[in-house]
Amino acid sequence: MTDDPCLMQDCDDIELRPSSVHGLGAFARRGLPPAHTIGTYEGRRYRPGDGPAQPEQPGQPDLTYVFGLSDGTMIDGGDGGNATRHINHSCEPNCQASEVLDEDGRLHIEIRSRRRIRAGEELFIDYRLDVGDADPADYRCRCGSPRCRGTMAVT
Repeated sequence: MTDDPCLMQDCDDIELRPSSVHGLGAFARRGLPPAHTIGTYEGRRYRPGDGPAQPEQPGQPDLTYVFGLSDGTMIDGGDGGNATRHINHSCEPNCQASEVLDEDGRLHIEIRSRRRIRAGEELFIDYRLDVGDADPADYRCRCGSPRCRGTMAVT
């Protein structure tokens, strides 16, 4: 578990601890009802075409916290992000990441529960990575779900 106040900012429903899927995971502190807003994905914002030169974390090439939005902007949770960046991928997620507009018309990512989540249960979203022309097999999934598609990429 971490006590870093920056990571835990605005994420009262999340506890960070080691995950059996990958690295640190985000776990529900208490039972959560369906459609509950867990948090907003935070981090440094990049304009279209100005993304980070190296989105992966040093020493961990398969780890990235960059979230692309439909308007071409990106949010890098590895730079000023909060605990939502530790929500791991699953092919059978219990949470959904959705774009929402704030009152100024700026896109944000909200994480909501898709179903009832038990206290202590790890939180997951389906990353559905757009890998362009790259081989989806290079983005191996570790979720262990019976319905695992074998990749974190959109197929």
